[in-house]
Amino acid sequence: MALSSDDREKIGDVAGILREAESILFITGAGISADSGLPTYRGIGGLYNHDRTEEGIRIEDALSGDMMRSRPHITWKYLLQIERACRGARFNCAHEVIAAFEREYPRVWVLTQNIDGFHRDAGSKNVIDIHGDLHDLSCPGCAWRERVTDYREVERVPLCPECGRIIRPEVVLFGERLPYRQVSVLQEELERGFDIVFSVGTTSTFPYIAEPVFMARYYGRPTVEINPGRSEISDAFDFAIRAGAAETLDALWAELKREV
Repeated sequence: MALSSDDREKIGDVAGILREAESILFITGAGISADSGLPTYRGIGGLYNHDRTEEGIRIEDALSGDMMRSRPHITWKYLLQIERACRGARFNCAHEVIAAFEREYPRVWVLTQNIDGFHRDAGSKNVIDIHGDLHDLSCPGCAWRERVTDYREVERVPLCPECGRIIRPEVVLFGERLPYRQVSVLQEELERGFDIVFSVGTTSTFPYIAEPVFMARYYGRPTVEINPGRSEISDAFDFAIRAGAAETLDALWAELKREV
C-alpha cells in the first residue's frame, strides 16, 4: 500500500518529534513481517481467517496449552504448518530500520508479539519477545534445549532425546501465562517511560500490547500507529499511518537523515 500525501505529512511530523527524542518503544506484530512474505494469520493476508480448523475447532484451541497437553499431535500439526509457511523468510527493511534506531538513540526497545526471531536477526538487542521464539525447542520434563534453524528434521510429534517426553517450542500458546523474565523487563522499561511509542503491524488485541500506548497517552507522550488497516485502539493514537511497515519506516528513516 503506497504512502499517501497525508501519510508523508505525518511522517514529517513524527520525524520532527524523533529529532528531540531519546527513548523509543516499538511494539510490533505480524504485520511487520508481512513484507518478508510471512502470513499475518488474521486480517489482511491472514493464514487463519476461517472460523474452524480441519478438526472443526478454533485455531486458538488447536494452538493452546491445554491442547498441547491433551492432544499434542493437533498442536504440533499447526505449529509445523506455521513454521512451513515462514521457512526461508528473513528480516526486512522494517526490522533493519528499528535496529538502526537502537544504534543511534540512547534507549530503544522492541516489544514484539512475533515468534520469528527477525528483530534479533536484524541486529536489535533490546528485544522483549513476549510470546517467545519458534526456533527454541525445549523439554518440559528435563533440562534439554536446542535452537533449530527450521523444522525440516522435526518429527510430527517430536520426543526429547534425553527423557522421551514430547518436546515443544518455547512459545506462549493460547491460555498460557506470559514468560516471567520478559514481563519483568517490560514493566521495568515502562516504568522508566518512553519519549515516543510506535505500534507497528499489530491489531493490539492483547491488553499488554495496548497498555504501553495508553500509558504513553496518559503521560502526554506521542503515539504512532503504522498499519494498513485499523486496529482495536486506532482512535487512541496521535498519528495513524495507513501503510506497510517496511515502506513507512524506510521513509521515516530517510526523512530523519534529510538535511533540515
